Amino acid sequence: MRTLPDPQKAKPCVLVVDDDEAVAWAIAGRLGGDFRVVGLTEPAQAVPRACEERPGVILCDIHMPGLQGDEVAFALSQDPRTARIPLIYLTALVTPEEVADLDGVFGDYPTVSKSATTEELRDLVSAALGLPDDC
Repeated sequence: MRTLPDPQKAKPCVLVVDDDEAVAWAIAGRLGGDFRVVGLTEPAQAVPRACEERPGVILCDIHMPGLQGDEVAFALSQDPRTARIPLIYLTALVTPEEVADLDGVFGDYPTVSKSATTEELRDLVSAALGLPDDC
């Protein structure tokens, strides 16, 4: 008998890089119906894990011990296997209403508040993946 493909593997992958495991679990709970969410609490492992998981988008915390979000973004940009993966910064520094204040502060990467609504987060991830608005 043939083995059926894993439906989870068919979903677009979102790699969440955050030193707080609870954040990855929370995002997985919020986005897991539409995406395969993989959490990573060791920012230094972002490049190898991205190569392994092949995410369609990476959500990366800005302030983490060890490597900061901009250092993770730089490391990802330097590896040809990960350089083209869209990255979105996650932050608790601002509310969803204040996130526009960070435009351009962290390069060309969009930023989303950790307290954004599930719909706002889903829309941002879908846009980064190039999915139609009705997904």
